[in-house]
Amino acid sequence: MKEKTILKLKLNTDPRWVNIAEKNIEDILVDHAWCEQKAASTGISMIIHYPEKTRLVAELTDLVAEEWSHFERVLLEMRKRGYPLGRPRKDEYVVQLLAHVRKGGARDRQLMDQLLVSALIEARSCERFKLLWQNIADQELSKFYYELMVSEAAHFVSYVDLAKEYCDPAVVDARLQELLEIEGEIVTNLPVRDDRMH
Repeated sequence: MKEKTILKLKLNTDPRWVNIAEKNIEDILVDHAWCEQKAASTGISMIIHYPEKTRLVAELTDLVAEEWSHFERVLLEMRKRGYPLGRPRKDEYVVQLLAHVRKGGARDRQLMDQLLVSALIEARSCERFKLLWQNIADQELSKFYYELMVSEAAHFVSYVDLAKEYCDPAVVDARLQELLEIEGEIVTNLPVRDDRMH
C-alpha cells in the first residue's frame, strides 16, 4: 500500500515511532482501544446530527458497527496479554485536526469538514497500522494490524465519498488538499510519543 497515492498523506510517520511503539505495546493498545471507541462515537454523532442524509445514515451505521468490533478486538488482544483497559487519553492530534472543522455557514460545508477530518484520522491510523504490521515481532499482533490496516483504508475512502455525495466533488477535493497540508503540519509539530497511536 502506497500511502501517499492511496491515502494522499503529505508526510509519512517518523520511522522512530514504530520502534518505541513496540517497546510500549501495552500503552499503544490502550490508546488504540480508545481510538476505536471514539471513531464509533463520531459516527454515531454524525448520524444523530444528520438523520435526513439517507446514504450517510446507512453507511455510517455499518462503519460504527465495524469500529465497535475493532474496539472489542483490541480489548481481546489486551486480555490475552493481561493488560487492563485503563483510562482514555487526550488525543492532541485529533484535537488539532478538529479545530479546523469550520463552524457556522452552510450545514453541508460543516458536514464536509467533519467527514474529511474523519477520513484523515482513518488514513493516519491506516499508515500507522501498516508500520506495526510490517515491523513488530509479535506475529499475532502483526496479522491483527494487517487486517485493521485494510479496514481503515476503506473507511478513508467511504468518508471522502460521502463528502462528495453532499458537496460539489471539486470543492471536496480542494478542501481535502487543504486539510492534508494541515494534517502534515500537525504531524510534523507533534512530538513522537511512545504511548499514542497518533
